[in-house]
Amino acid sequence: MSQIRRHADEGAVRAGCVTRGLSCSPPFSPPAVNKHKPWIETTYHGIVTENDDKVLLDPPLIALDKDAPLRYAGEGAAGATSSGEICGFRIHGQNVPFEAVVLDKSTGEGVIRAKGPLDCELQKEHTFTLQAYDCGEGPDGANMKKSHKATVHIQVNDINEYAPVFKEKSYKATVMEGKQYDSILRVEAVDADCSFQFSQICSYDIVTPEVPFTVDKDGYIKNTEKLNYGKERMYKLTVTAYDCGKNRASEDVLVKINVKPTCKPGWTGFNKRIEYEPGTGSLPLFPSVHLETCDEPITSIQANIELETNHIGKGCDRDTYSEKALHKLCGASGGGTVELLPAPSSATNWTVGLPTDNGHDSDQVFEFNGTQAVKVPEGVVSTSLKEPFTVSVWMRHGPGAHDKETVLCNSDKTGMNRHHYSLYVHNCRLILLLRQEPTETENYKPAEFHWKLDQVCDKEWHHYVVNVEFPSVSLFVDGASFEPFLVTEDYPLRPSKIDSQLTIGACWQDDSGHDNDTETVSAPGGSGHMAQFFRGNLAGLMIHSGKMENKKVIDCLYTCKEGLDVQLPEEVVEFNPNQSSLSVEGDDIDAFDKVMQHISYLNSRQFPTPGIRHLRVSTTVKCFKEEACVTVPDAEGYVMVLQPEEPKISLSGIDHFARGAAEFESPEGVTLFPELRIVSTITREVEAEVEAEDDPTVQETVVSEEIMHNLDTCEVSALGDELDGEHESLELDPAQLTQRSLEMTSSTLGLVITGVSTMAQYETVLHLIRYKNWHTEALFDRKFKLVCSELNGRYISNDFKVEVNVIHTVNPMEHANDAMVQPNFINPVHHASVDLSGHNLVNPHQASVVPSAATVVIVVCVSFLVFMIVLGVFRVRATHQGVARDQEAGKENEMDWDDSALTITVNPMETYEDQHSSEDDEEEEEEEESEDGEEEDDITSAESESSEEEEGAEEEGQQGASRQQQLEWDDSTLTY
Repeated sequence: MSQIRRHADEGAVRAGCVTRGLSCSPPFSPPAVNKHKPWIETTYHGIVTENDDKVLLDPPLIALDKDAPLRYAGEGAAGATSSGEICGFRIHGQNVPFEAVVLDKSTGEGVIRAKGPLDCELQKEHTFTLQAYDCGEGPDGANMKKSHKATVHIQVNDINEYAPVFKEKSYKATVMEGKQYDSILRVEAVDADCSFQFSQICSYDIVTPEVPFTVDKDGYIKNTEKLNYGKERMYKLTVTAYDCGKNRASEDVLVKINVKPTCKPGWTGFNKRIEYEPGTGSLPLFPSVHLETCDEPITSIQANIELETNHIGKGCDRDTYSEKALHKLCGASGGGTVELLPAPSSATNWTVGLPTDNGHDSDQVFEFNGTQAVKVPEGVVSTSLKEPFTVSVWMRHGPGAHDKETVLCNSDKTGMNRHHYSLYVHNCRLILLLRQEPTETENYKPAEFHWKLDQVCDKEWHHYVVNVEFPSVSLFVDGASFEPFLVTEDYPLRPSKIDSQLTIGACWQDDSGHDNDTETVSAPGGSGHMAQFFRGNLAGLMIHSGKMENKKVIDCLYTCKEGLDVQLPEEVVEFNPNQSSLSVEGDDIDAFDKVMQHISYLNSRQFPTPGIRHLRVSTTVKCFKEEACVTVPDAEGYVMVLQPEEPKISLSGIDHFARGAAEFESPEGVTLFPELRIVSTITREVEAEVEAEDDPTVQETVVSEEIMHNLDTCEVSALGDELDGEHESLELDPAQLTQRSLEMTSSTLGLVITGVSTMAQYETVLHLIRYKNWHTEALFDRKFKLVCSELNGRYISNDFKVEVNVIHTVNPMEHANDAMVQPNFINPVHHASVDLSGHNLVNPHQASVVPSAATVVIVVCVSFLVFMIVLGVFRVRATHQGVARDQEAGKENEMDWDDSALTITVNPMETYEDQHSSEDDEEEEEEEESEDGEEEDDITSAESESSEEEEGAEEEGQQGASRQQQLEWDDSTLTY
């Protein structure tokens, strides 16, 4: 208090002096001292950005000192001390990367700055103490005052210098198909930045387009739709991340999501399409199949495999030979077999008007639409069938009306409507009507045999065999035996002289009569028509004498050439009769799989029917207590039978030759096809080599390969006029046919050889065909055509045409006949020295027979050829002689020789060309050509006859002069 008062008194004295205008000397004062410490705030907070040195403090760094600036000497004395100024700041702490700097000592303002670059990621905050000191100094220099220590907190602000990085190099997950997940897996990325803003991952993104997945901001991935194992088994996603500063991850991450199929019971490894190449034998259908039961405890497994072939031919692939040929191949007893629905041909033309399947790849079937029927010509089947006999037919029939539908019917042609025998369908029943012929005793006898069958109306192909051995009748349907459930009786037919009519697809009846299937009397003048039409398909309708009880024969006729095949014990596999389905039973899955893997498809035909065969596997699995605990869906697929390589049947041999008339009239006749050869080839494309595959200029190589197969028909037909049975015929030894199980039918059109045999056998038989003609006076030539086929017309050969010329000789000398016998009947070497004027085989003074046009033509041709040979020899000799002569003379002579040989006019050749100009025209003009040829022949014969009547030396001289004029050289066109 005393000091305060003292200061106050001193102040009042100084003030009084000043106010009075007096000059007052200050009183004596003690020396100045640094009494006060600098003052600063107790706490500072600062912010600095990394990679920067300026720190922003709050509050600003300012130090205050109460020691005002004092002058230690009087006015004008030097000096005043600066004890009230701030000289500096001192930072206390270890490894503090900051320094404090005074900006203004008088005001005490200062700043804190970084000594070097700061890294937020290394240290985010710094805390240290700070002290300010003034500039006060005493005589001993120890009067410097320090402020209290203030705490300084400095935060280092971050910059976005780092990109997000994923914690894992890749991510994997497995999901079940058909399930929607909330979260499949989580991807996570981190950022090395120190601040919250730049170190936080704000979003994730799936870079891979069009995938059924999405990712949220936290990295959780989920599917947007239910996944399907069959569609995609594994998904590969590329995912990236962004921090809150929009900085993208330095590297994207790969995410693999495997789709695991749900455990669905069923067949795995099942191929829906199986391609079958003809001729390759058995083809495994399920080579890698496996039955999945989801680990259920099973007790039994049963699988049914069905091969659908109903759309192929008559229910499956079979040989398409004629039904008659198939009966022989299957071992049916020979003789008495009549085919009522044969393939249309010149000999069997009553089926021409029926619609067919329009193809030969499979069996030829006939369609009956309820308005069509055919009459079988008389003589094809005997009027009364002798027992026992068999009727067989392929039939496809669906549910129809309640009317009778006739398959086969033999009824009265006129006058009465009696049905002698018939096979018809009525209300899904197959009925055989068989009326007995008149007998002495008129008692009731079995007349109608009824079978009630589901097969009749199921719209599928079935094979029916009816064995009749009166009074018993038996039926086989697809090889299975059926007994009639109903037999009705009737009286035998009354005697009658009325002819019967055999029809197929309907029944013939007279309009004037009354249809009661028994006997009716018609009114005079009635007309007949068809009735009881059939609606369906028929094929292979046959009547065979004798019973067909052999089960092997029936099965052979019915059995397919294609089907399922398996090489396993029969106790584990069951087949149906046509091998289109089988069943497998077992209780062990592994063993069951092995059985399934041995099931194959087999088509034993050399040329199978191409197309699709649908395949279905139905499976039943039972667990304990014999309950179906696992439901296995049906597995469906198909077998694609590829198109077989079509064979090209080629007939070749001598197609034009001449024989003497005596050979045609001889008992042996003339062999038509002495050197015939039958060859069948297929064309294959050979793939290019691997090195040439990329070269567009390289073409595939086509290779022709000879194969062997059977033939079933060869037909020899006469071209032009039909065969006249009174003086010509085609003959073949029946014993040769019987030896090779072949048959022959002949008519005025020619002959047809039928039966299934090898090409070599047919070739041998065709070599034996002979043509005979007993009246060759007016015959100059005869033409024939040969055509062979396989599989009932599916593959047909080329038309091989043969022309045979008849050589009429006037001098029956042995050497002349020998010359005519040779196919190459001209031998110019032996006649090189014969004079041209005398080279004529026709001598009017020695001939008693009128020469034919062919004879004249042959003589002229031979003469001309001999002359040309002589002329050629002469020219060669003349050329050698000309070399030795003088050049000019040689040239002149040579020109003279050429002058005689440049242009030749031979009138006999014009006659030959005129006679044969019509031979190369189209077949449809053959009749017109024949007429023209006859006119020319008449003219030629007339000329020959007139020449023969001319006698005497004068006429002969004129004839020689005329011949010389015809052979005269024409040098008018020579140019020198």
